[in-house]
Order: sequence, then C-alpha cells, then structure tokens
Amino acid sequence: MNFDFEVGDFVRHPTCPEWGDGQVQSIIGQVVTVNFEDFGKQVIHSEHVTLELVAEKTDQARNR
Repeated sequence: MNFDFEVGDFVRHPTCPEWGDGQVQSIIGQVVTVNFEDFGKQVIHSEHVTLELVAEKTDQARNR
C-alpha cells in the first residue's frame, strides 16, 4: 500500500479531528502507529481509515 506520508510526518484522522494532529511513529504493512496530540498513541489500520497529511507541520519538521 502506498502512503502520502512516512515515519515522522504529521497526519490527522479524518473523522476524529478532536484527537489533534499526530506524528507517525511506525508503518508496518497497512498498520500505522500515530501519536496524537490530544489522544495519545493509536494504531490505525489503513484499509479502514485514510489518514490526512498535515503538510505544513510535516514540511517544518523535515526542514529542521
């Protein structure tokens, strides 16, 4: 499965905006572990949820 993000990038859960932005911790197959600002570490199965890249935060993190 192709993702629009990689480990270290920031993402949002499309149906749970109250979780805040999250940073991708690991990607193993279709399982993505994300540490969300307001909800902690969550394991997301990408066959059920399409995470959204937070481009601005990701770009800032990559340019450090």
